Amino acid sequence: MANTRFETVSIGNVQVHVCSSTKFKTTTFVAYIGQELNADTVTKTALLPAVLQRGTQSTPSTIELKRKLDDLYGAILFGDVFKRGERHLMEFGLEIANEQYLQDKPALLEEGLSFLTEVLFAPVTEGNGFKASYVEAEKKNLKQKIESLQDDKIRYAAQRMVEEMCKNEPFALFNHGRLEDLEQIEPTRLYTYYQEVMNTCPIDLYCVGNVSIDQVVRLLSDRLAPYATGKRKEIPLASVTHEVKEEKVVVDRLNVKQGKLNIGCRTQTEITSDDYPALVVYNGILGGFPHSKLFRNVREKASLAYYCSSRLESYKGLLMIQSGIEIANYQQAVDIIKEQLEAMRQGQIETQELEQTKATLANSYKEQQDRSYDLINFHYQSVLVGRERTLEQMLEAIERVSKDDIVRVAQKVQLDTIYFLRDQEGNADAKN
Repeated sequence: MANTRFETVSIGNVQVHVCSSTKFKTTTFVAYIGQELNADTVTKTALLPAVLQRGTQSTPSTIELKRKLDDLYGAILFGDVFKRGERHLMEFGLEIANEQYLQDKPALLEEGLSFLTEVLFAPVTEGNGFKASYVEAEKKNLKQKIESLQDDKIRYAAQRMVEEMCKNEPFALFNHGRLEDLEQIEPTRLYTYYQEVMNTCPIDLYCVGNVSIDQVVRLLSDRLAPYATGKRKEIPLASVTHEVKEEKVVVDRLNVKQGKLNIGCRTQTEITSDDYPALVVYNGILGGFPHSKLFRNVREKASLAYYCSSRLESYKGLLMIQSGIEIANYQQAVDIIKEQLEAMRQGQIETQELEQTKATLANSYKEQQDRSYDLINFHYQSVLVGRERTLEQMLEAIERVSKDDIVRVAQKVQLDTIYFLRDQEGNADAKN
């Protein structure tokens, strides 16, 4: 197995993780900044990556910033915001060519690191805040992003199910924030919030490519020294233990032709648990792949769904089942999905299902080694949860999972919420 190991060095309050590999012709940098997911900060946090990508002190206009990326041999700058359990994460990335493969050997590694450091720590300002026109433009963009959620019915139903299932829990918040917060956000306050984040929130900077850790650390030490002076705060892991007292059923009505049936379960299994690999195999057999029980029984045998699958939100201990169905098939689809959950509890798992799932999972994990971004993502999971599991350890753990292990995790899974998005016709009852 190719080298996928990261070496970690702390520079001030920034943790730098480097994977040196000859496999890649480009060098990928990704910086993650973690914040608690909460209502007071969710929209401000969602706005920051977009504002920071508008300009830096040495490239204050969007045109200058684009020109800089062109000068870096067509480097790609990207940013986003997402949630992992009850952590709200900002992501900034830069992909650049490796200078060793270019004829004129420009100092791309050095220039790329300087530029990314500037994007993070030296944004363009105006008075005591961010540049007002950039903040206003990005508020408009974020407003559109939040509003457009309802246009994508699959994502909308998934978010609504989470809101209902995790009511009064931070996880219910949408990672792009709330419309009602946007008006109050102004450039000075947002800049003050940004400074607080950079001084207190954990920052992890990744580098994957044909580079040496010594070279990356030397180049970063000088550039980070003026900024990386705060103290990293600890952001606690979300609790996954959540007793389900009763099944909730929620029906929303919109102008839709196809029903969206989403079911949320509590797995009661932490990502740090020794049972986690068994939960991953459980999800694979239940609904992770085209050979899974949900796909075969709900979609193929009963022809009830256009799609039917399950996925884990491992940091919060949730299992989400998603399906698109004819509205009249609601009850039949719910019944067959419940039957599959019960079959897993009873250990009704064929050897072929188990072996095929393990093989498919092993392939998908191995494929991650060929993509620098996936390698980074996999390692960052260990940083977030405080337990390192290498790719090799995960593959070995999956191979060892037995039917008994799967039954053990299956018996902890509790159905919490059934969410149905349907048309506006018919009776008040979801089924009619």
